[in-house]
Amino acid sequence: MSKPIFTSAAEAEAAFYDALARADLDSMMAIWSEDDEVVCVHPDAPRLIGLAAVRESWRQIFASGMRLQVHTSHCVACANTLLTVHNVIEHVAMKDDDQLHPPMVATNVYARGASGWKMVMHQASPTPDVQRTANGDAPRVVH
Repeated sequence: MSKPIFTSAAEAEAAFYDALARADLDSMMAIWSEDDEVVCVHPDAPRLIGLAAVRESWRQIFASGMRLQVHTSHCVACANTLLTVHNVIEHVAMKDDDQLHPPMVATNVYARGASGWKMVMHQASPTPDVQRTANGDAPRVVH
C-alpha cells in the first residue's frame, strides 16, 4: 500500500482530523513525517519524541474505543514554502456523548519534503477555565 502524498498542509490537516475521527492508526501515521524528530503532546500528557512513541500513543488512544469528533475553528496560519504552522481551536466531542466539552487549543506543524506535506508536530492543550480567569483568580503571565 502506497502512502498518500499531501499537496498542501491543509490537505494533510484534513486527513489528520479524518484519521482521528475514524480511529484509523494506519491513516494517522501516513500523515506523520518519517523523521524521528517528530513531536506530539496530547492534552495534559508528557511530550513524546520520535515516530515510535507517537505511533504507540495513537495506538493506545484508538484501542481505548473512545471515538472523537473534532471540528476546528479560528485557524491562525504561518507558512512559507517548506513549513506551515496552524494554530486552531479544537471543538471536541465524543461520539454518542451530548455533553459540551471546553475547547482545546492545538498547534499543528507541517513540513514539505520529497513525499509532500507531512506533520512534524501536534500539540493540544485545554483552554483555561474562562470563569476562573474572568474572576481574576488565575495568573496573568504564563511565561
